[in-house]
Amino acid sequence: MLVLSRKVNETIKIGDDIEIRVLEVKGDTVRIGIEAPKSVDILRGELVLSISETNAEATSLDATLFSQLTKKN
Repeated sequence: MLVLSRKVNETIKIGDDIEIRVLEVKGDTVRIGIEAPKSVDILRGELVLSISETNAEATSLDATLFSQLTKKN
């Protein structure tokens, strides 16, 4: 992991077309702006984790429910 220190209005470039700018620092909160092509997905880490957990729950099989669905009348 690369760790950089930046002040307000300083930037970080990633490749040729992604720029991250520190907009504001207030206490323990840092506001950043990201300029990137529309083809680049930008998601918050906690959102990605939540989606992964939801997908895992959706794909897990409830054995009781499955046995009820496959039970012949």
